[in-house]
Amino acid sequence: MKYPFEASYAEILADPEEFVTAVFSSLASEFLVLPKGDGFVDYPQFEAGYEALKRVTMGFSVLPQKELLQLVTTKPICLIVLRSILGFTPPEWAYLTSQRKGVAVNQSFVRTLDRKVRIQPLRPLRADGVTKQRLVALVETACDLMEEGCPAVNSHSIHRLHKADTGGGLDTIRALAVMGAPYAMLLYERFLGRPFAGHRDSVSELVGDNLECAIEEVLTKHGISYRKTKRAERIPGFDQAPDFIVPDEFNPEVIIEAKITEDDGTARDKVTRIQHLGELSMGGAAGGKQKYQVIACIAGRGFGVRREDMKKMLLATRGKVFTLKTLDQLVEHSHLRKFKTKV
Repeated sequence: MKYPFEASYAEILADPEEFVTAVFSSLASEFLVLPKGDGFVDYPQFEAGYEALKRVTMGFSVLPQKELLQLVTTKPICLIVLRSILGFTPPEWAYLTSQRKGVAVNQSFVRTLDRKVRIQPLRPLRADGVTKQRLVALVETACDLMEEGCPAVNSHSIHRLHKADTGGGLDTIRALAVMGAPYAMLLYERFLGRPFAGHRDSVSELVGDNLECAIEEVLTKHGISYRKTKRAERIPGFDQAPDFIVPDEFNPEVIIEAKITEDDGTARDKVTRIQHLGELSMGGAAGGKQKYQVIACIAGRGFGVRREDMKKMLLATRGKVFTLKTLDQLVEHSHLRKFKTKV
């Protein structure tokens, strides 16, 4: 099977479907393996927080708020466990707390608090002044919701507390905690979210780094000068900075976009971005020649869903679409070979 980067632009125009199939055949999804990142909480740490919370509440039969506040400050991982019982994101917990307690708990505070706890789950928190006031409000709100359980809603709706543990208030929480099911593990998986989606969202940039690191290795191996841009960096001539510029932004001859997505909707957005770069590469160029070559390096199952989108990407890059499987051919089948200084 011939890959599009091995073909001429005329060949691609003549039969784009054949080359779409070729790219699809080399796409592989990496969604089963995720980087942990700095804020990953291992299960033993989470379980330790759960057991501490269970002891203080006497198996979730009482909710002594004073003791709970002391617990979450001395063993902050218990905050993560409380939030997992509720099934809320940090901003959702903050919003309800502000509404119910009249204490301004903003998203910035609660996100910072959540990250601090995830990075150092057993390091005591300094709880004084405004921080203490907000922590008290958060704990009180959690206790109120756990005691109240799920309120009645109309038949067209479902309440967020309509869960096996919180549906009937403390009675159902206690029942699930003492039955044979490993409640701590259930909560841990809920904390990670939509199996692991909460964690996946928090390390989305690290997932993208895997592909970018692979590109850097190829460029470095061949001694190619390149400029890797930073997130949201402004580069003259580009309304959005490409991921790599060869040799540099002052004389761009090759630009590389590195994109990973497991979602076809996100993939469509990435294709539009690459199409735009293809249009920019033709701006002001004479004789239908590109001012610089546009290369797309892609990964993830999201790109393997819509054939029409892949066709657009092939035309925008004139066939220069590479995957992790074909990245070893990146230099030899692009203008990058002109900048190679190592064999």
